[in-house]
This record gives sequence, structure tokens and C-alpha cells, in this order.
Amino acid sequence: MELSKKAMSISPSSTLAIDAKAKKMKADGIDVIGFGAGEPDFDTPQHIKEAAIKAIQEGFTKYTPASGTLDLKHAVCRKFKKDNGLDYTPSNIVISNGAKHSLVNAFQAICNPGDEVIIPAPFWVSYPEMVKLADGVPVIVNTTEEDGFKFTVDQIEKAISNKTKALVLNSPSNPTGMIYSEAELRQVADLAVAKGIYVISDEIYEKLIYDGFKHVSIASFNDKIKDLTIVVNGVAKSYSMTGWRIGYTASNAKIAEIMGNVQSHATSNPNSIAQKATVAALDGPQDEVDRMVAEFGKRRDYMVERINAIPGLSCIKPNGAFYVMMNITKIIGTEVCGAVIKGSDDFANMLLEKANVALVPGSGFGTDIHVRLSYATSLKNITEGLNRIEKFLEK
Repeated sequence: MELSKKAMSISPSSTLAIDAKAKKMKADGIDVIGFGAGEPDFDTPQHIKEAAIKAIQEGFTKYTPASGTLDLKHAVCRKFKKDNGLDYTPSNIVISNGAKHSLVNAFQAICNPGDEVIIPAPFWVSYPEMVKLADGVPVIVNTTEEDGFKFTVDQIEKAISNKTKALVLNSPSNPTGMIYSEAELRQVADLAVAKGIYVISDEIYEKLIYDGFKHVSIASFNDKIKDLTIVVNGVAKSYSMTGWRIGYTASNAKIAEIMGNVQSHATSNPNSIAQKATVAALDGPQDEVDRMVAEFGKRRDYMVERINAIPGLSCIKPNGAFYVMMNITKIIGTEVCGAVIKGSDDFANMLLEKANVALVPGSGFGTDIHVRLSYATSLKNITEGLNRIEKFLEK
């Protein structure tokens, strides 16, 4: 009996695959340095954990409304007003099981079979697969290091067709760490309004920014672009709550209603206890976030300096998130340990097998001349891992 062709066309997550392989090696007693995982290595702040414990003790362990509690929706509205200058009401908000789930809901809500969604590369590995799951067609626009891994308005305009439904904007970006300036975002907003296309604005890394850069939400410019934008965010990265699985969207009320309806049949509702904890995260003290960002900044500076000092490797300094895209162009085609490195997959697999270092091949992000390293690990691990990479390349 034939299985789903659509489901079989979906590629597995390369980031989770390399992380799983590294964890298995560690479980087998192998000393692996992991640069793969996209999650902070800090604990969830204490006041957030206490809010969850209180929720359990008070019996807040039952179903909630499908699209999230009114309490949390109000907290999300306060967050958007305070951080982004955006006015929303609970009817615009949908709480989901992580920002990844929010993105799936967004594509399901707007895509019809054959609709095209423009995605800049390097891209987060799940964007194209999510579009395909919604019967859409991902249209990839390649960016370059010279342009800071950011697409231009001219590139977007050339990619637009009569089938274009939306474009994906991820700032700060996974995997590049780049940030779009306000001026760049205004150009994108004007084009989206002129062409009548939706913007999926993934802002999950908005609080992880360095060097005085500022996050600006594209939805904040005017009512026209706000109506066309689905803002995606969550608490996983900023509050080290990856396992709590709470994300949220802000959109026009019609899209929010559709997403809520889809979610009601897919998951019933987000975790009740985690929703209480998220209220505490959004409304509570932010000093732990600031401390985490300061530490990430130190690690980033060290990693970038070390990579650019290793012969054959290079990278540009990211302004946000906690990733570095390392350029391996000069390594491709060379022979290491008796084998020729043909691309990012060869390089990543060989590093894991020969040097016990786990990083993510760029092929999953739409670029085969880069690999992604996360600095969401200790400076000690970063130092040791880069030492191993340098030693490996000396061979």
C-alpha cells in the first residue's frame, strides 16, 4: 500500500540529526564537543520555574482554550506593546506548542496548493519543508556573505510571480545571525504592500542581539504591513525554555482564527503549566536575559577570532542569535585523512568521526560551502572544539 507522497518528500532536520548522533556518541562514552544544538546552555530562570510549580500545586493541569489562555494572550499583547510598539488584542494572538508549531500554523493558514513562498538562503532548515507540508512551493533566493547574508528588494522583486503568496523574514537569523536594519525592512515592507504578499516574520531571536544593534519588527511600520504580517515569536531562546514548548503569533484576526481552528484539531491546546510559566517570563524581570546575552557576546567574539585565525577557514561576525556560519570554501576539494572533502556534509561527518566535533553541515541550510557552529555552549567547550578543528585541518 502506497504511503503519503507528500510526507515522504519531507527531509529530516539536519540540525536535530547531527545533535542526535553526537548525543549517542556521548552516551557510548565518547568525548564529543557539540556545536550543533540550537538551544541556550543556561538554566531556565528561577522565577519562571517557580510559576510552573505554583501552577501544578494549584491544579492548573487541565485543558485550556485551543489557542491559549486569555491570561497569556494579554501578556503577549503587553510584550508586543513594550518591546515592539505594536498594538494587538487577544483576538490577534495564537499560543502554540513552540515557535516551530506557530510557523506550521502560519503556512497552513495562508497557503493553497501551488502557492509560492520566497525564502532567503541560508535558511533555517525547516522553512522549505513546512511550506511543502502546507502544499506550497518554496522559492529560494540565494544571498552572499558580501551582502551580509541578506536578500535585497531587487532579489525579492525578481522572485515574485503571480503565484507568490508570502515571503519569510528571519531577523536575527538562524543560521547566519544577521539582522535587517530598519531601512532595509521598510523597503521590504513597501514591496510587500505594493505586491499584496504576506510576510512571515520569525523574530524568535529578537532579544539575542549584540554590538548596539536594535531589533525592529516589520509589522510596526504601518497598518497595511501589519495586516499582511504574521509575527512569530516564543520563549525558547530568550528565556532558555526550549523544552517548555511555547510559541506565539500575532496577525490579523481572520488569520488568527484560522490558525486557532487548525490547532484545535492538531493539538487541542498548548501545555497549561508552560503557559503559566510564560506569563512569568514575559512579565517578570529580564536581568537573566541580559546576563545570558552578555555571555553569548563574549563567546561569539572568541569564536569569530579563532575561526578567522585558522588557515582555510573564515567567517563574518554575526550581530544576533548564537550561531556562526563558517566558510569552508578553501577546504572543499582537499584531502584529509585519506578522503576528499566534497562539501559540507563530508566535512561535518569527518569532523565528527575523526575529531569528535559535532557541527551542522550547511547543505541543510541551502549552502554547501558553509557549516554552522552554535556558541550556545561553554567557552571551555568552544576552545577545545576549535582546537580539535584546527588540529584536524593540520592533517
